[in-house]
Amino acid sequence: MKFHAPLSATLVLGIAFATSSFAQDATAPAVEQATETTAPAPATDASNTTIPQAVLDVIGKPEPGKALIVFFRANRFAGAAIKFKVRENEVELGKLGSGNYILAQVEPGKHTYTVHSEAKDVTNIEVEAGETYFVVGTITMGFMAGHPNLTPSTAAAFETEMKKLKPSN
Repeated sequence: MKFHAPLSATLVLGIAFATSSFAQDATAPAVEQATETTAPAPATDASNTTIPQAVLDVIGKPEPGKALIVFFRANRFAGAAIKFKVRENEVELGKLGSGNYILAQVEPGKHTYTVHSEAKDVTNIEVEAGETYFVVGTITMGFMAGHPNLTPSTAAAFETEMKKLKPSN
């Protein structure tokens, strides 16, 4: 009898293991099917914050394999007469005046953007494909002219100013 007890225990464990393996195999297709019908992830900015649909309606999404950089400047009376060019290397992307924005579709990697008047500001950004980055332009007071600055920003800051912004020419 001692011999049959371990055999029956082994048999019971074997059946339980086989049933558990079968149950796992039976659920595998259901898991795969669930992932196929999952909605695409919402668009996010570089700070991993979801970009509101109203903002996406204005700026769009990055082209496949590229990143989107949105340069914008709030519509303010102070410094409104001053416009500055946003450049990458020697290539002018556009002029940022009060209440303007520039959209730049760029390759993934490191980028350097400059703006200048009597002073020069350099902003370095490393971007990833499929991501959207926001950069706000501001003017600070200088000796003879305003000093332009570029600073990382967010989709929320863009959304706050969006109704007063126009594309740069």
